[in-house]
Amino acid sequence: MGRENQTWMSEFILLGLSSCWETQVSLFVLFLAMYLMTVLGNFLIILLIRLDSRLNTPMYFFLSILSFVDICYTNSTVPQMLIHFLSAQKSIPFYSCVLQLFISLAMGSTEFFLLGAMAYDRYVAVCHPLHYAVIMHGGLCLGLAAGCLVAGVVNSLMQTVIIFQLPLCRKVVNHFACEMLAVLRLTCVDISFNKVMVAISGFLVIMLPCFLVLFSYGRIVAAVLHIHSAQGRHKVFGTCATHLIVVSMCFGTAIFTYMRPMAGSSAEQEKMVALFYAVVTPMLNPLIYSLRNKEVMSAFRRVLGKLSDKG
Repeated sequence: MGRENQTWMSEFILLGLSSCWETQVSLFVLFLAMYLMTVLGNFLIILLIRLDSRLNTPMYFFLSILSFVDICYTNSTVPQMLIHFLSAQKSIPFYSCVLQLFISLAMGSTEFFLLGAMAYDRYVAVCHPLHYAVIMHGGLCLGLAAGCLVAGVVNSLMQTVIIFQLPLCRKVVNHFACEMLAVLRLTCVDISFNKVMVAISGFLVIMLPCFLVLFSYGRIVAAVLHIHSAQGRHKVFGTCATHLIVVSMCFGTAIFTYMRPMAGSSAEQEKMVALFYAVVTPMLNPLIYSLRNKEVMSAFRRVLGKLSDKG
C-alpha cells in the first residue's frame, strides 16, 4: 500500500507562508536580499580563510566548513521558496521533495555536530594552550569534519527512508519546504514509531552536541576564572562569544522544533522556526563572525589591500 501511494503521489503542493499576492511579493524581495547576503557572506568567509595564511588555524578551518554547510542548507530550500512566491502553482515533484528533505536534514544535522567540534576546539585552546597545536593537528581536524558530515548524512538517510516508506494519503504540505514534521503529517497510518525515531534522532543529533558545548564552555569558564589578567579574560571571552551566539541560535531553534511532542506544536510555529533556521541563522553567522572578530576583519582589510595593489 505504501509503495502504491508513493508511485501515484507524483508531486506535492506546498502552501508556503502566505496566500496573499502582495504579501508574497514583499516576502520575495525580503528573502531574496537575505538569501544573497547569506550566500555572499558565507562565501566571503570561506574565501578569506583560504587566501589569508594567518587564518589557517583549526578554529577557522571549522568556520569555513560551517559556512559551506550553511550555503548548502540554504540552497536546499530558499531558491524554491523564492520561485514559489511568484508562482501560481506551488508544486514540487515527489523525488525533488525526497532530495530536499534529505539534503536539508543532512546539512542541519552536520551543523549541530560541527558546533560541538568547534566547542571542543575552543576548550582545548583555552584549557590546554601549550598542547593545542599537538592535540588539534590537521589529521584530527579533518577527521572531526568528516565525522560530522558522515554522521549528518547517515541520520538524514535513515530518517528520509523511514518517512517515505510510509503511505501518504495527502499531497498538500502545510510548509514552505518538504520538512520532516510537515511530511509526517501527510501519512494515513499510525506514526508512533516515527515519533520515537524523531525523539531518538533529536537526542543524538541535537542534545548530545549541546551537552558537549555546555561541558566545554563550563570548563572554559572555570579556566578563565583562574586568569588573573582582566585583559586575558576579555580576550578569551571575545574569541568564544561569537561561537556562543551562533550555538544559542542554532540549538535554541532546533530544540524548540524537534524536542517537543508533535501535538504540542502548530504547523505555523514550525514554519516560523524553520524559516529562522533556514534563512536568518545562515545569514547572521558570517556577520557575527566578521563583525565580532578582529582577525577576520583584519584579514578582510589585508585581502582588499592586496587586490588594490594589484589593481
